[in-house]
Amino acid sequence: MTFFTKIKWVLGIAVVFVIIVSTNLIDRNNFVRVKDSITTIYEDRLVANDLIFGMMKCVYAKEIALVTSDTAYFSKESEQFTKKLSRFVTRYEKTKLTPKEKEIFTDLKVNYNELKDLEASYLKSNFADYSELLASVKVVKSHLYELSKIQLEEGRRESSTTQRVIETVELFTQIEIFLLAFLAIIVQVLIIYSPRKKKEVEE
Repeated sequence: MTFFTKIKWVLGIAVVFVIIVSTNLIDRNNFVRVKDSITTIYEDRLVANDLIFGMMKCVYAKEIALVTSDTAYFSKESEQFTKKLSRFVTRYEKTKLTPKEKEIFTDLKVNYNELKDLEASYLKSNFADYSELLASVKVVKSHLYELSKIQLEEGRRESSTTQRVIETVELFTQIEIFLLAFLAIIVQVLIIYSPRKKKEVEE
């Protein structure tokens, strides 16, 4: 094997190696993005939506007790539901919040604290007037509804991102196949082809 042939072999293999490494790095980056997106959909959207559902159930229980004048609920069960609601709020705060979501959640916490104060006043007043408490419940419900809509929007956005990344991976996979086939042909040509030595003819 001549020195020139060895160089051709090395160059051919080096080119193939660089292409494979480059495409693998791109694929790895895309798969990381897919993994992060799926994790976000589960941890920060589905879990958050479940927490919102739990909070909504607690708030609905209070609302139903108010409109039906169920004083027994406020005497026996309300405190338990308030503690559950507090746990849901604390857990929700640990999820990844968008700027808009953080703003609404901050308002929710303020209104939730007002709700607790109004409920305490309602109990002290011997269930005299619940209009303010009911209005506070409705405000908290509206915040929970807004947060629920954000989960849907963000989940849809993450799903679209995942779909785009998957399509990019598929495109790069096809490009890789064509590139490797093309390079295989070039390497074969480089190896097989050998320049003819010019012979000087003396006349």
